[in-house]
Amino acid sequence: MSYQALYRVWRPRQFQDVVGQTHITRTLQNAIVQKKFSHAYIFSGPRGTGKTSAAKIFAKTINCENAPVKEPCNECAACRGIQDGSISDIIEMDAASNTSVEDIREIRDKVKYASSTVPYKVYIIDEVHMISTSAFNALLKTLEEPPKHVVFILATTEPHKIPLTVASRCQRFDFKPITGKSIVERMQTVVSAENIAISSEAMETIALAAEGGMRDALSILDQAISYSNERVELEDVLAVTGGVAQGLLTDIVQALQQRDVQRALTLLDELIQNGKDPARFVYDLIYFLRDLLLYKSAPSLEGILERAMVDEPFKQLAGEVSNSWIQEAITHLNQCQQEIKWTNSPKVFIEIALLTIADNDDRNATVQHVQDSEKMTELMTKIQHLEKELTALKESPTAAKQPSPKNEPRQPKPRSSKNSYAVPYEKIRRVLDVAERPLLKEVQSQWASFLSKLKSASAPAHATIQDSKPAAASQDALIVQFKYEIHCSLFLDNQVTAESVLKSVTGKDWTIIPIPAHNWQELRNEYISRQEQSAADESPEKDPLVEEARKLVGDDLLEIHE
Repeated sequence: MSYQALYRVWRPRQFQDVVGQTHITRTLQNAIVQKKFSHAYIFSGPRGTGKTSAAKIFAKTINCENAPVKEPCNECAACRGIQDGSISDIIEMDAASNTSVEDIREIRDKVKYASSTVPYKVYIIDEVHMISTSAFNALLKTLEEPPKHVVFILATTEPHKIPLTVASRCQRFDFKPITGKSIVERMQTVVSAENIAISSEAMETIALAAEGGMRDALSILDQAISYSNERVELEDVLAVTGGVAQGLLTDIVQALQQRDVQRALTLLDELIQNGKDPARFVYDLIYFLRDLLLYKSAPSLEGILERAMVDEPFKQLAGEVSNSWIQEAITHLNQCQQEIKWTNSPKVFIEIALLTIADNDDRNATVQHVQDSEKMTELMTKIQHLEKELTALKESPTAAKQPSPKNEPRQPKPRSSKNSYAVPYEKIRRVLDVAERPLLKEVQSQWASFLSKLKSASAPAHATIQDSKPAAASQDALIVQFKYEIHCSLFLDNQVTAESVLKSVTGKDWTIIPIPAHNWQELRNEYISRQEQSAADESPEKDPLVEEARKLVGDDLLEIHE
């Protein structure tokens, strides 16, 4: 006999085997025993939660030779015939391929004939929401007044698409997603019976990946068994599902919270280099943060976490991040998830999102208060020092004549990182020497139009420059201030496109020179200090004695002789 998939071998054969749907199975059992079951049901719920299996078990139970019973015996001729499909009175129909009025009319014509082998004829119509409106209308009269020997079970994943006229004639049962705990318990039964070696972490990861579906869980387990060697491990499950290990998600979130941009981007690069799907990474990270937020808000909600297992690193991370930081991070990742659907460069958008999240420094207000206090203390010290110098100058005017040594311009040092950007300081200084304020105002007024047009022309190029702003402009060059070095590095790959769009908007052929914000502030302060010193050197020094005489007699009576 050929190999059968696990989900087929372990398909429920009794109500007690239907995992996580006790609220439905108990109601059906009591109705069967009391012979008060309805003529039409709607079984709705997500895929793989047991709708069709429960319908088939219901058909066996009401037709079992030992009826009325709570469970089918699976031994009598009726149970065995229904199980293997040899009894023609149990009709399973796929509405996806039988949507026309003619198909439903055929059911309506045959429904009046009595069952040939078992007491009740059962029609199980799967994905019933896919049949046409006219077909539903053809089914209405039959659903309202069917023969006593007929039961209809309509299974669907989208109950809202069923017309109310049909739904009102049926009893509706909503199958809910199966909890991870229930999926793990069922898998333990399967692996024990099948003699499969598997780690507990692997089973929990399968339960998370199954998203509430028992059939999906067994399919993933089947695939992981084929992929693994002798024992199914966590790495095997992650390989077949394309998921990201929780340890890696924990490290990335921790790096972002600590503003360790280099580590976060390095982990992202390694993850993508190893073949992980960028979109799946964003999806997993959103749900991991969602679980982190729920756990922080109420640790008792551990049972409803969808992507996280509550281990020690997870608990430690929950104590380090704040709720507002997590909410901001989820917002940025959700926006990133929408953007990467329409691009061939998803990594760029993910990197920008991670940089934005890292920039959201939600530390304690105490830390900010301490920093403000330190700045205030430093400012007060400078004021006291200047007051002393001013007093000394008044007491000894000749001291003002002594030239002060020129401050040598300090060369800002670029920060080093994996994606370090060599700032062209000399080139920028030459631009500053010939920079014009009207040109800067002109490009600032057109910057929003430039960004909008660039986004339409090249989304990756727009992503690298969207948080930047013009800092200085000359006739042939434009200095643009970026938040981080990584932004500058990423921009260089799209510089030609950006400059072309800028020319079409402004009419000027500017060369864009990027510079990180930190380096720009240092360079700008140095340039201003140098300009002020040059102006002071060019102006003649005033003699304190002459100034005092001018105050006493005025300029008209004052004569100065060398």
